[in-house]
Amino acid sequence: MITVSNLTKKYGNKTALSNVSFDVQDGEILGFLGPNGAGKSTTMNIITGYISYTEGSVKIDGFDILENPVEVKKRIGYLPEIPPLYLDMTVSEYLKFVYELKKVETDSSEKHMQDIINLVGINDVKNRKIGNLSKGYRQRVGLAGALTGDPEVLILDEPTVGLDPKQIIEIRNVIKELGKKKTIILSSHILSEISAVCDRVIIINNGKLIAEDTPLNLAHKLGDSHRMVFKVSGSADMAENILKSFGGVSEVIRISSDGDIHEFEFDTTMDSSERKQLFFKFAENEIPILEQRETEVSLEDIFLKLTKEERNESNI
Repeated sequence: MITVSNLTKKYGNKTALSNVSFDVQDGEILGFLGPNGAGKSTTMNIITGYISYTEGSVKIDGFDILENPVEVKKRIGYLPEIPPLYLDMTVSEYLKFVYELKKVETDSSEKHMQDIINLVGINDVKNRKIGNLSKGYRQRVGLAGALTGDPEVLILDEPTVGLDPKQIIEIRNVIKELGKKKTIILSSHILSEISAVCDRVIIINNGKLIAEDTPLNLAHKLGDSHRMVFKVSGSADMAENILKSFGGVSEVIRISSDGDIHEFEFDTTMDSSERKQLFFKFAENEIPILEQRETEVSLEDIFLKLTKEERNESNI
């Protein structure tokens, strides 16, 4: 449904995007991750036709965005991070305006707009002026505008900004439901949101695509590293020094202390033989291991590791 090929965007001597390429399949929800200034919003603005690019190409449902801009925009619903709302309009007036602006062809404009209003949960404010709504409700109105015309592709830039926890869950569920029928690109700084909603993840940093896969496969790509938690009894400083003395242990963090009971979290690439040596080292120093467990590698861990590695490579 979406094909981005060798996309490059330059502002004078500054390169915002460099040879970015990826595909999004019909009915797929793609998570788009990256730190501030990475190039996420630039990529989304290009895909929607809001800004042009320097090199490369973008196609939506087979239509090139430069050669067939009208056909492309018919197929896209876009929610920017700050929705472009008319604050002096009521919600219903705004949606009618968007409906007419998009030249939507449906049997009933009233039914079409009411279905969208019900979907995003703004029926109780549809006759109120947008300027009098909370930020969360304004975000919902922006999403309703993006859905007007029933586009095949949705581009959502930080769609849950300003929402309370209950609203975030509700919008996530809406996005999941929409993903059954539409192709969605979702940008978010809430990494748990990406994990909960998206089929696949792209990570972009410094204008370059540095990772592309499912969250699970990205975790596997971290190699043989595992995140472990040890609960020990005794000297915290000695326990920490023992952990740091082993070559297969890194990123040692003391996460809690209660009297002489301490918990440490660390990454390890140790095999079973090395783990035995670590166990005996604790025993020799009379520091019993009360508990040990392996924790799941989170998308946060993947994101931080990959962006850190990319920064280190760029400094070589």
